[in-house]
Amino acid sequence: MAIATLTSKGQITIPKKVRDAAHLNRGDQVVFRVRDDGVIEMASASVDLLSLAGVLKPSVRGVTLREMDETIREEGCRR
Repeated sequence: MAIATLTSKGQITIPKKVRDAAHLNRGDQVVFRVRDDGVIEMASASVDLLSLAGVLKPSVRGVTLREMDETIREEGCRR
């Protein structure tokens, strides 16, 4: 468990253990979320774009060579 003390200005220093776990560095922004059950979540507001690789699946499925050949043939017949 990590503990921080609130200053009179409403500021805290995030303990090093927590900063390291959240991959926070100097100048990073932090976002706070208050859940319906009263739990407060804190996370880095900046996201490393490489960490998003593969998150979204393409909506278009791949095509086979046979499907490509058929499409080419159909388009050739139309012209």
